[in-house]
Amino acid sequence: MFSKFNVYKYFRGNDLVLAINLAAGLSIFFFGYDQGVMAGVNIAPDYVEVMNLHSNEALLGGVVAVYYIGTLVGALMGGWIGDRIGRIKTVILGCAFGIFGAILQTCAQNIAWMICSRIITGIGTGHLNAIVPVWSAETSHHTSRGKMLAMEFTLNIFGVVVAYWLAYGLSFTEGSFRWRFPIAFQLLPLVILAVGISFFPESPRWLLKKGRTDEGLEILAALRGDGDPDHADVQKEYKEIVHSIKEEEAEGEPGYLSMIFIKDKLNIPRRVHLSLWLQFFQQLTGIGVITVYAPLVFQSAGFSTQTSQLLSGINNVTYMLATLVAVFTLDKWGRRFTLFYGAVCQGVSLVMVAVLTKPEIMAQNPLAYGIGATVFTFLYTAFFGMTWLTVPWLYPVEIYPTKVRAKGGAWSVVGWSVGNALVMEITPPMIAGIGWITFLIFGAFNFLAIPVIWALYPETCNKTLEELDVIFSTKSLLVWNAEKELAEAKQRKTEVFYDDKKKAESDKSDISST
Repeated sequence: MFSKFNVYKYFRGNDLVLAINLAAGLSIFFFGYDQGVMAGVNIAPDYVEVMNLHSNEALLGGVVAVYYIGTLVGALMGGWIGDRIGRIKTVILGCAFGIFGAILQTCAQNIAWMICSRIITGIGTGHLNAIVPVWSAETSHHTSRGKMLAMEFTLNIFGVVVAYWLAYGLSFTEGSFRWRFPIAFQLLPLVILAVGISFFPESPRWLLKKGRTDEGLEILAALRGDGDPDHADVQKEYKEIVHSIKEEEAEGEPGYLSMIFIKDKLNIPRRVHLSLWLQFFQQLTGIGVITVYAPLVFQSAGFSTQTSQLLSGINNVTYMLATLVAVFTLDKWGRRFTLFYGAVCQGVSLVMVAVLTKPEIMAQNPLAYGIGATVFTFLYTAFFGMTWLTVPWLYPVEIYPTKVRAKGGAWSVVGWSVGNALVMEITPPMIAGIGWITFLIFGAFNFLAIPVIWALYPETCNKTLEELDVIFSTKSLLVWNAEKELAEAKQRKTEVFYDDKKKAESDKSDISST
């Protein structure tokens, strides 16, 4: 579509990759904004009155929670569709669902209307979350995939920041405009993305998989070889992709259930479980608890409601700025180390928030200990932004083979949706029942994640998507055994190469002597 005006005709190399990831970032911005917008809507008096939610906290939270039903369904739909019609068309379809849902939410007149609208919007978000990181990973260079996705998630938290401060600014107004306008604002990034994405190139890996060789090679040349299809880097990556696709075709394309239960040569079930549980663990590290209950921590320090709201907004801004650290570190330090140091720093921060908000301790000096708890709350969100925010979204799209990469991305969103819904469901009764111990429990989950990552999650940094196919196809699930297995496979490959080279030289010598 609009091939004459496609950006790959005018941009090359890193400039083209950056342009693609800025477009992807617009989708991630919408994702962040959509997550944050309901926090301001829920406290609007007119919204509570129109939806008849007075003294019904369970239903108020339920309207927010049904969104994750939509993201789960939308992810599974988007992953299946993305492998059939391509990444670009799937993005457009996701935008269509999101636009329709946003319009319905803006016009909502009762609770049933609002719930249905939230589910439809969630379906659109699920579509986009399943396919956009895949499109980004398949077009980015293997040495900069982490950097590019980290940049996108800076825009994700920027969306949260915009949603928060827009709600804060409108909190001084009355009537339906206070909550209808922030919901309608979602339409802006969605409409721009739906129209603009048509001018961007399709994933060359998907094109080559579908047999559209000339088009795939042309886009790959623009990405890696300054438009020259004969460039050495282009030919190397092209041959790796084609070889990988041929091996995948011999196995056939599995469905969603087969991806979990039927082990194959590529060991796809292992990859599904790794991506599902990494996203699930991301939620157990406590980000939902901190972002929702940060104002309570600030109020416990003796700050007024107004000041607590300001501190929450500032915390979101520092959260966004912290994501920029991952842009510079993720491809240098690797995925595993990033998760390790993030879990340690987050765990310590949550333990300190728990200790400092314990009533017996807080009563000794509310202001001093409250300020301390506030500092560790800021530190927690900053460390999360540097580490666990990005890696669980990046890792899944790196580890799947081309034939199921979109469906693999969908499974990742399923893990995120289930984890999010669970944490949102259990946190209110935990806070009400055990108070400060809630932060202690989520802090413990951070430390529990460390041995799991160490034992089961191989490093993916600075490896091509095709090289990662080999790494995750090893028989052993344990990282150290898999690395040993991989080293032995490389040694055998090297020996075969040199044997073939010697044989070719010998044959050449025989011909010359003859």
